[in-house]
Amino acid sequence: MAEFLEFTLDKFTFKVATDRLYNPEGVWAKADGDRVTVGVSDFFQQHNGDVAFAEVQEVGTAVASNDPFATIETIKVDVELPCPVSGAIAEVNEKLELEAEIINQDPYGEGWLAVIETTAWAADQANLMTPAAYFEHMKAQAQEEAAKL
Repeated sequence: MAEFLEFTLDKFTFKVATDRLYNPEGVWAKADGDRVTVGVSDFFQQHNGDVAFAEVQEVGTAVASNDPFATIETIKVDVELPCPVSGAIAEVNEKLELEAEIINQDPYGEGWLAVIETTAWAADQANLMTPAAYFEHMKAQAQEEAAKL
């Protein structure tokens, strides 16, 4: 079970799982050997609103780090997600087809997006943020957004 760093701003509490790495856009990567499960952070899903639709590229699709690999549509925005790693899509979360809202309900668990068979995990890792670094990045972003209101 993952441990979390938590930050509360107004009535919102944002969690960052400490057992994975992150890109600045809020896509996480959790390695298990050469397979990396990817999904979106709690801050991403709260910031962008209720997910209405999620589409991940097909199994077998080659992806490069930072290339779009999935699109999420919420009531607020449509977001193209940059892949945090290079490789090929090995698995897509089938639950997303009928239950895209699972991303909002459990972003670090059942709401995962895809499993990538990595080709350059060591290099990709070096370009991702640690949980503590992403926590500070997310906190600054949340505070900046709150100041605009």
